[in-house]
Amino acid sequence: MDLFLHVLEHSVGDTLRLVPFLFITYLAMEALEHASADRVQAVVERSGKAGPAAGALLGAVPQCGFSAMAATLYAGRVVTAGTLVAVILSTSDEMIPVFLAHGASVGSMLAIMATKVVAGIVVGFAVDAALRALRRAGDGHAHIHELCERAHCHCDDVDHAEGGHGHDHAHGHGRWAVVRSAAVHTVQVSAWILAITFVFGLAMELVGTESLAAAVANHPVRATFLSALVGLIPNCAASVAITELYLEGALAAGPMLAGLLASGGVGLLVLWRTNVDARQSAAITAFVYAAAVAIGLAASALGVTF
Repeated sequence: MDLFLHVLEHSVGDTLRLVPFLFITYLAMEALEHASADRVQAVVERSGKAGPAAGALLGAVPQCGFSAMAATLYAGRVVTAGTLVAVILSTSDEMIPVFLAHGASVGSMLAIMATKVVAGIVVGFAVDAALRALRRAGDGHAHIHELCERAHCHCDDVDHAEGGHGHDHAHGHGRWAVVRSAAVHTVQVSAWILAITFVFGLAMELVGTESLAAAVANHPVRATFLSALVGLIPNCAASVAITELYLEGALAAGPMLAGLLASGGVGLLVLWRTNVDARQSAAITAFVYAAAVAIGLAASALGVTF
C-alpha cells in the first residue's frame, strides 16, 4: 500500500507540473485556430524553417513540459515532425537533477546535454528534409481543428459566438469559448498522462534499478537496445534509472546516451493521445527509438566518454 501511494503521489505531482504547459499550449493553439488564416500560415512556415534548431535548444531546458508542448503543437500541425523529434531527443528530463544531486562532474553533464542538442538538431533537420523530398511533409497548414474533433470540446462554439449578433457580446463569449476549449483539452490529456504515468511508475518501482543493472551488465549492445527501450517509458523514473546506472558505473556512455536520447518525458505519450493518426505516432516513436539506438551504438564504437 505504501508503494502504491508513493507512486500515486509522484504521478500526481508530475502531472500537475505539466498542466500549466498544456493549458498555455492549447490556449495559444485555439487562438491561432480562430485568428486569420494568413497569420496562422505565417506562423507554421516560420516554425518549419528553424523549428528543429529552436526545438532542440528548448528541449535542453530541464523541464519535460516542453516535450508535451511540442507533441501537442505537432498534433495540430503547428510545428513539423522534425521539430518534435528534435525536442524529444534533446529533452533532459530528470538527468540534470540526478547529476547535481550526486555531485557528479558538471562538465560531463554539459557535454551530454550538448550531444543531445546537436543530435536533436541534426536528426530533426534530416527528418524534415527527408519528408519534403518524399512529399510527406503535409500541406503546410495548421490542423488544430482535428484536435477539437477528436476531443469533442465544442470548439465550434467559438465560431458561432464570433459570427453571432452583437459584436461586444460575441467577442467576449468567443474568448470564453477559447478558454473553455483549452481547459477541456488540458483536463482530458492530463487525466491520460496521470493514468499512464502511474502504471509505468508502478512497473518501474516493482522492477527496480538492480534488476535493470543485472540485465545490461557486460552486454554493451544489448544494454544499448534495452536502455533506449527504458527511455521510451513516459515517466521520470526512466531517466532517473538510466542516469543512476551510468553514475554507478553499471551503464557505459553509449547505452546511457541511447537511453537519455529516447527519454523525452511525456512527449510521446501526449503525441499518442492528441495525434489523430495512430500509424504516424507509431512511426515517430519507432524512429526516435531507432535514432537513439543508432547514436548510442555509434558512440560505443567510437569510444565516446563523458
